[in-house]
Amino acid sequence: MAERRKYGKKYCKYTEMKVDFIDYKSTDLLKLSMSERGKIMPRRLTGNSKNSQEMVEKAIKRARHMALVPYIVNTKQLTDAAYLR
Repeated sequence: MAERRKYGKKYCKYTEMKVDFIDYKSTDLLKLSMSERGKIMPRRLTGNSKNSQEMVEKAIKRARHMALVPYIVNTKQLTDAAYLR
């Protein structure tokens, strides 16, 4: 039989910080649950609880609508540094 890998239990960052409500104006909190390309990361990767994940999704969508967070990140800027070496 193959050995089972033991990973550390994922925990919700927002409940650890004791955040009751995630506001769309706090972009620092929102960037914890976004990838470098601006996508919303799923619960299985971030370890967020269901309630906080729903608040994060709603806040990110509102922040995108208010132009605080971009919908699309220019991938040329992300990959240029890799090609300069």
